[in-house]
Amino acid sequence: MDLHHEFEDSQFFHRSRIDRRAADALVGLAAGITADGIVNITEAVFLKQWLEDNLAHLNDPVINLLYSRLACMLQDNALDMDESQELLNILRSFSGVGIERPKDGGTAAVTPTDLPFNSPVPDLIWDGRMFVFTGVMAFGPRKDCQALVEERGGLIGGSISKKVHYLVVGSVGNEQWRHSTYGTKIMKAVELREAGASIAIVGEGHWQKMLFG
Repeated sequence: MDLHHEFEDSQFFHRSRIDRRAADALVGLAAGITADGIVNITEAVFLKQWLEDNLAHLNDPVINLLYSRLACMLQDNALDMDESQELLNILRSFSGVGIERPKDGGTAAVTPTDLPFNSPVPDLIWDGRMFVFTGVMAFGPRKDCQALVEERGGLIGGSISKKVHYLVVGSVGNEQWRHSTYGTKIMKAVELREAGASIAIVGEGHWQKMLFG
């Protein structure tokens, strides 16, 4: 133990450099975990322990989100299919796996403002209306978000169809939605909307505003 901070105060100790290396290691770890397209319980438990051992002191909002979501998922010592998919999305967003990068000298195919939200944004009607969620919700686990809708009389759908009234897009890592694992839901919703279906695409921010004011 460095009681007198002799090591910490020395010219050889650079906390920011150590933190940066640890954060870079997390990117590599996330890429490795998501390489096979699935996150299992063993990988989730390992990642939670690794975060506690290496990055818990950073107070970084992205790392805090990842850790808190992991801790919530693993409270019951299990990882169901929805939680596994959500964790996969979070790690892919963090590591950049599966996101197409622009070539040198080129421009990105999608900009952060390219999400096709309804404009003007509609008021959300809950009772009897069907909601589908896609992407990673900053508010919390998807099942908790779905429960809030159901408490207000809303219905939850698993896929996009003409029966769906609202597609809610999570706000974490949505900048490159065409190349993300949830881009197909958005594109299907756009197709239905353009064909005259009564489906609205809204962001998580608007969804939260309608819930809590």
